Amino acid sequence: MTTAPPAPPAAPVGSSYADDDGLFVGGRDADCALVVSFDGRYVLATTPARDGRPRGSGVQVPWPEVLRPHLRGTTRVGITDAVDGRVLLDQEVCFGGETATGERVAVVDARGNPLAVDKVGHLCRAFSETDTAVRSEILAGTQRALADLREGCGVTAYLNYGALLGAVRDGRMIAHDSDTDVCYLSRRQSPAEVILESYRVERVLRDRGWSLMRMSGGDIKLLLPLSDGRSCHIDVFVAFYVEGVFYQLGNRSGALPESVILPLGTVELHGHEFPAPAWPEAMLAFLYGPHWRTPDPSFRYADPPDGVRRLNGWLRGFRTDVGAWADFHQGRGAHGVTRRRSGFARWVRAQVPVGAPIADLGAGTGRDALWFASHGHDVVALDFSRPARRALARRARRHGVPLAVRALALGELRSVLVTGAELARDGRHLHARHLLGCLDAPARHNLWLLGRMVSRGGGRLFVEFSALDPGRGLPDPAPAGLVSRLDPDVVRREVKESGGVVEIEERGAGLDVVDGPDPYVVRMCISWPRPTGPAPTERNPR
Repeated sequence: MTTAPPAPPAAPVGSSYADDDGLFVGGRDADCALVVSFDGRYVLATTPARDGRPRGSGVQVPWPEVLRPHLRGTTRVGITDAVDGRVLLDQEVCFGGETATGERVAVVDARGNPLAVDKVGHLCRAFSETDTAVRSEILAGTQRALADLREGCGVTAYLNYGALLGAVRDGRMIAHDSDTDVCYLSRRQSPAEVILESYRVERVLRDRGWSLMRMSGGDIKLLLPLSDGRSCHIDVFVAFYVEGVFYQLGNRSGALPESVILPLGTVELHGHEFPAPAWPEAMLAFLYGPHWRTPDPSFRYADPPDGVRRLNGWLRGFRTDVGAWADFHQGRGAHGVTRRRSGFARWVRAQVPVGAPIADLGAGTGRDALWFASHGHDVVALDFSRPARRALARRARRHGVPLAVRALALGELRSVLVTGAELARDGRHLHARHLLGCLDAPARHNLWLLGRMVSRGGGRLFVEFSALDPGRGLPDPAPAGLVSRLDPDVVRREVKESGGVVEIEERGAGLDVVDGPDPYVVRMCISWPRPTGPAPTERNPR
């Protein structure tokens, strides 16, 4: 018999408090944009009515997962209204209960630099905690990026998003922001041409000395090294028109006259001059709505669903749950996963030749990839979560294990085709533990395509997944909301339709992603036989 959770502490309307679970905000304050600080340092911003859930006489906002590892010890929690500065809470809070360390809570990086939760839920350095000299480096780097885009790449580039908002509103960087954003207006007539141009821009910027990461077919991130040891990101977004509709990565789309952008004007940011849209106020109203002049550090974009769908299909592929998996790997979720190899990895290794090359798809924490590599296999670990890849690469270096770590987004056909071509060259086998349950039908289709490509070199695909059983109601596997059960008959039918064959299938009790007991798990070994056809003739030598 289970007992109901204890009722929340009684709190009169208008009262607020913080505890291990999160923030409690009562009454009308739940509708306000609030700033949260620890010992006077900015940590996060929230609008409780949007981000939390009703509880008792108010709203409770859970702590972001990326922040929870830091919540051990005591700190003075402050909650203030972002608009009028009204103080809702200012008191000492002890986190961790009986396990509290007695020390002050420190939300800092490895160098001791203060961190805060940014607008997409990541821990980063906010501009409010950046000194004047480093801020000048960021401004100079952004000017250099814009100059390289204009002079080297020949595109019309301008300051935008938070940097433009801060410049127009008060001539300063927004305190809670953590990077700078620039855009360029493409004159290309189709998304395919926009992508080709973006790759040309990437090549030119690399030739000009920039270290960068490609985020999509029209979005790259420049990495600007700073004197305090970190790197600041400068996002370069493409903007373009298709059939009269304006699209700008960062997911904006809609009706925006070209005269809002061209001819470019200028704005000042901390005394530095930057190119800007011709009518910056109209651009900011388009981006942030009519109340853009009112500070709201908890602001979230309301992206037009049709525009997001088109941008995903044109430039990005579909990345459902990428943010949730990032939270899993940066928060407590991944810390609960054992570092020991899985039973599935041992099952796979028993069926491939000694030392055979292996690709671990959806490698996650890398427990199996590292085990394969330590037993003499040439291993490539692939995942679409950047935090997972970073953590795995660090572990491999720390343990001296030779391991290649790369990105793979099964929702993006471009990513699948490039990866398949690379993996097919050396007869690499594919290991995919609990990956199928994380994919929708189009992404599974891409997985079968990847398997078919790799099979041309002699490799096979090994999968393990939590399965549905029509005869009994089984609980959802962990992590909740990120992994689903699949019908083995559906998987077998999809494999057959792709030209594949299930060589081996085993069913029984097993473990889920985080090694919790799972009553029904299926393992399969899948291959794609080479197609057979008529014998070659003189007229048809193939």
